[in-house]
Amino acid sequence: MSALIHAHSGLRWVALLLLIIAIFNALKSQSSGKYEKKDKMINLFAMVMLHIQLVIGLVLYFISYKVKFVEGWMSSDVAGGMYRFYGLEHILGMVIAIAIVTMGRSKAEKKLKGTRDKHRRILISYTIGLIIILAMIPWPFREALRGAWF
Repeated sequence: MSALIHAHSGLRWVALLLLIIAIFNALKSQSSGKYEKKDKMINLFAMVMLHIQLVIGLVLYFISYKVKFVEGWMSSDVAGGMYRFYGLEHILGMVIAIAIVTMGRSKAEKKLKGTRDKHRRILISYTIGLIIILAMIPWPFREALRGAWF
């Protein structure tokens, strides 16, 4: 389990970096008027990394000591709200963020015709996803959640 936790925690940096690269690429490419293969690949790699994180996170959800459904687990008094955060808030926020990114990329790739619209859709959906992800990461400065940098 320790290896999965470290993989999930370490790969978050790769996922965040790819999301940021995709956002800046969409911002830069919006004015170019082209939606090239490199744009597709950057967006795809960012989305795939999020999905890998989701799979690892789902495995951890069912085996981690940080997720306990005991009486009063929703209370912020129990373990400083750690059980509620990992048992509900973290997973729900991440699933919503990944769904927004996935639907945004899907719509940009399949339904939108104009290249400017494709870049705009990626920019909006990936930025919203990034904001939600940043809010739901158990950062080390949130002491009650016992998060780690890696």
